[in-house]
Amino acid sequence: MRADRVFAYGAAAGLLGDLLLGDPRRGHPVAVFGRAAGAVERVLWRDHRGWGALHTAVCAGGAVVLGAVAQKAVRPSPTASVALTGVATWAVVGGTSLVREARTIGRALEAGDVEAARERLPHLCGRDPQALDADGIARAVVESVAENTSDAVVGALVWGAVGGVPGLLGFRAVNTLDAMVGHKSPRHRRYGWASARLDDVAGWPGARLTAVLAAVAGNDRRGALRAWRADAGRHPSPNAGPVEASFAGALGVRLGGTLSYAGRVEHRPVLNQEGRSVEVQDIERAVRLSRRVGLLALGVSAAARVALKARAS
Repeated sequence: MRADRVFAYGAAAGLLGDLLLGDPRRGHPVAVFGRAAGAVERVLWRDHRGWGALHTAVCAGGAVVLGAVAQKAVRPSPTASVALTGVATWAVVGGTSLVREARTIGRALEAGDVEAARERLPHLCGRDPQALDADGIARAVVESVAENTSDAVVGALVWGAVGGVPGLLGFRAVNTLDAMVGHKSPRHRRYGWASARLDDVAGWPGARLTAVLAAVAGNDRRGALRAWRADAGRHPSPNAGPVEASFAGALGVRLGGTLSYAGRVEHRPVLNQEGRSVEVQDIERAVRLSRRVGLLALGVSAAARVALKARAS
């Protein structure tokens, strides 16, 4: 079986597995990787960019090598190759968990239980829930759904199309390292610099594809493109900006503004100024848009894999 078909069938199976099974409560491969990366950090940590770069190389490089070895081992068997791609895709995507968390918070808000929504919000994003009212929580959820559609679904499929199983595992490793050490805490300001920059590079194509697909799949294509062009560059993140702006325009809402992270207040530009304020029902609308974007991304990635294979032949 040709490699492009292996990826298409395996990625489709992996997304179906994520839809039906979601993430396991224990022993998730990403959690196992996180524990291993934490152990490497305990050995290597120095308040220095070079040591952080070594940490990134060891952990992300190890994931890529593991994927390459596994892919080579099963290459003689088309069935095993599809199965490996499917398992790898299921392991690295997180669309169903994203949807479940968003809907759990949405149901709490719909029931008027703001405290329950505040308790659940840290499962989805790093905002300070005590600083948010119901609409603020809803806005945080919509922004997280947008950003994580790129990080947890589309970006992985893009790199799977480019690099097969090594691409899938490598992207998730880089994204996980950024979440672990790529933030600007005193401990990780220098040590996590390499992980943060590599995540920016790895996330670039998936973020742009997510923004395009949000415009295609949303209710207001022109609004999504307009918000993307006008506001994406004003966001402090080079990848979250296009995604959140496009989602904002597609949904007809305003995102961004004042945010609070563990007591640190940030004043970010408003995305899609022409939109209305986010309301609780917009959580479900964002979730449905995220699902459509994920399905479209599968089709685009499979087609790109075919094109790459044909060009290489």
